[in-house]
Amino acid sequence: MAQRLATEYVKATLQMTEFQMKQFLLTADTCFISHRVKILGGGEQEIVLEEAGGEEVHLSFQQRGSIYVCTLSCRIVNPHLNNAIRKLFVTYKGTGTVNRIYQGLTMVYVYENGSVRRISEVTPLGSKLVYQHRHSLAEMLRLYKSDAVEQEIESLRVNIDRLLDQRNGVCRNEEIQEIDRSLAEVTRKLFELEA
Repeated sequence: MAQRLATEYVKATLQMTEFQMKQFLLTADTCFISHRVKILGGGEQEIVLEEAGGEEVHLSFQQRGSIYVCTLSCRIVNPHLNNAIRKLFVTYKGTGTVNRIYQGLTMVYVYENGSVRRISEVTPLGSKLVYQHRHSLAEMLRLYKSDAVEQEIESLRVNIDRLLDQRNGVCRNEEIQEIDRSLAEVTRKLFELEA
């Protein structure tokens, strides 16, 4: 199995409440990792996670109301520090791009709200899509319950009835031809939607 050389977080963001921030700080220290908190101006905080070998990750949090938002762009080599950031990113529903770098290739993971949406393999020869998220059950149910198409069909039927009534009330050939063109267009659209 290939040995991971590093992990890069590119323009990644995550959010947490003050309570979640305190919970995270309580669990951040392990036998491999320690943390320190710097309070900056304007309600900002910087949490520095440090691995015993000296590698550090700086997490800058801006307070927006009762939520703390972290924007993260960093490269991590140490596996313990990498694991801590990965857990933080998934637990607090991070969004962004994570590059897992191996010898000769990079696996690019695109996250949205803590879930993987796409995985690509990038090599010097090009890029290959490995995985792409399909609709979740909730999204499928929302699409299934959506009646937008049925509403549009009903609207087209009302329009056809109106055009037919209009056609029955006119005598001039030019008006009939114009109404027939409109009817053809509307019925074609209706046929497409009903199919």
